[in-house]
Amino acid sequence: MAGSGERRAAILHADLDSFYASVEQRDDPRLRGRPIAVGGGVVLAASYEAKRFGVRTAMSGRQARALCPQLIEVRPHFEAYSEASRAVFDIFRRTTPLVQGVSIDEAFLDVAGLHRIDVPPIDIGARVRRLVREEVGLPITVGVARTPFLAKVASRVAKPDGLLLVEPDGEAAFLHPLGVEQLWGVGAKTTERLHSFGLRTAGDVAVLDRSILVGILGPAAGRHLFAVVHGLTPESVVVGRRRGSVGAQRAIGRGPHSPAEVEAALLGLVDRVCRRLRAGNRIAATVELRLRFDDYTKATRSRTLPHPTCSTDRIAAAAVALLEAARPMIRERGITLVGVAVSGLAADAAYQPELSLVPDTTLLDVALDGMRERFGSSAVVRGSLVRRGEGIAVPLLPDDP
Repeated sequence: MAGSGERRAAILHADLDSFYASVEQRDDPRLRGRPIAVGGGVVLAASYEAKRFGVRTAMSGRQARALCPQLIEVRPHFEAYSEASRAVFDIFRRTTPLVQGVSIDEAFLDVAGLHRIDVPPIDIGARVRRLVREEVGLPITVGVARTPFLAKVASRVAKPDGLLLVEPDGEAAFLHPLGVEQLWGVGAKTTERLHSFGLRTAGDVAVLDRSILVGILGPAAGRHLFAVVHGLTPESVVVGRRRGSVGAQRAIGRGPHSPAEVEAALLGLVDRVCRRLRAGNRIAATVELRLRFDDYTKATRSRTLPHPTCSTDRIAAAAVALLEAARPMIRERGITLVGVAVSGLAADAAYQPELSLVPDTTLLDVALDGMRERFGSSAVVRGSLVRRGEGIAVPLLPDDP
């Protein structure tokens, strides 16, 4: 495999196991060792006890209960997940400054620079696992390899609660027997396409010329898969890259849902996103609405604002307008998830606000942020959410294989 002798295996991929479900089992001893699903209406995470019955993320609650009649459904507690994530990432950053967060529950760690002052990378991975278990109380799997891609695949193979090292001279022996669906970035449609040509393992793909893969999958996907099976993916983690967007989403379960219910859920998400914008001293130029329907298909709609902003009112107005335009689709297809994201981010100090006769509510937004910071996120919530006893959001869904 190309490049296999050029570097040591010094990239760690650390991935919390069934993150949301593991936090719930940690915090409630009655749930330990039992099949649980986190979410209402749609499964956000399943414990490994539930996964043995075929319960999977994004499955409807009805399907999950049919597969596992003894399933325990648990309402999500996102504040607990955020707190656990912060504690785990603190351990990562105490290990090395070169940390690339992938989602709320996983990251790449580059420990190559520690080879003269610390133990070997495999032992660093073991120490990370021990510290996460002792300090945060959660199981975590670590893959160690020469590249982030291989480390990610190694952690997938090692799950749950495992540790796996792929040495540079053993990359082909590790990768080639794996099914193509186990390769990071190969989704269900690509897997189906490869299977239709009789290509079931990474080794099957590795014997093909790049031009053949391009012909099967198209230029971008074909070149990527060729690089994957020949060990030609990038070798370094990406640190310090500015987030390109800020978003939140919420599973609302199968309906029917009234227009007011969906709008209330959306506005709660807008509140969360705008608080995060202001906390990071950022403004956004584009608002995107994300929807998932009863048949698990998805749709997105976006609108670019006349002027970048961090104003909750202005971003909410754009999000609600997008939702109104999507009402016919929602009525026809049902809805199980709503989300909002903002992009085109810039530093707020670099932007000159527009002159407007409309009152600027940003100072009110900042005052409300301060109250929530001091007294908790539920100190001030929208009336529509209080009446329904809601107001929760998913800051960043985990990758939950």
